[in-house]
Amino acid sequence: MALTPSTMLALGTPCPDFALESCEGKTVRRDDFASARGLLVVFMCNHCPYVKHIREGLAAFARDYQGKGLAIVGINSNDFTQEKYAGDDPAAMRQEAASAGYVFPYLVDRTQDIAKAFTAACTPDLFLFDSAGRLAYRGQFDASRPGNGIPVTGEDLRRAADAVLSGKSADPNQRPSIGCNIKWKLGGEPPYSR
Repeated sequence: MALTPSTMLALGTPCPDFALESCEGKTVRRDDFASARGLLVVFMCNHCPYVKHIREGLAAFARDYQGKGLAIVGINSNDFTQEKYAGDDPAAMRQEAASAGYVFPYLVDRTQDIAKAFTAACTPDLFLFDSAGRLAYRGQFDASRPGNGIPVTGEDLRRAADAVLSGKSADPNQRPSIGCNIKWKLGGEPPYSR
């Protein structure tokens, strides 16, 4: 497992466009959320221990914040055609979404073009956009990591989401997320992933 930090895309960056199929087979587009008060995009997968570590907290965050007008999508960009990552395929994603209680669409980035557009590097990698579609927060869910004994609360993301939903700027002092690297197609790694 390669421990990888997020790239920390520049704040204010416009949300890249996307149209991806969910693990349920429905096409979900960025513009479907144009009227939302904000949009959280989470690059994630099924097998990563860092995603598993925040799994319950992320599901709780989504239940709490979707009711406040925040749109949320999960995106799996891993190359599940590699045998050792077959557990990240859409059928397994569907099972994981149901088991975890995710109330947001879980999308498949088969070409990995969307991960590259966001400069996503790890799982989980979180990007929170404001109502104008500008990046307000990118970084960690909270300071908890597998084995460090800190409870999973989502406090960093919750603080940023509260600011966005109240029309304020999130604190610009943001700590990168860290986790497993995205499993790129052989020969398809973007320059920032090295």
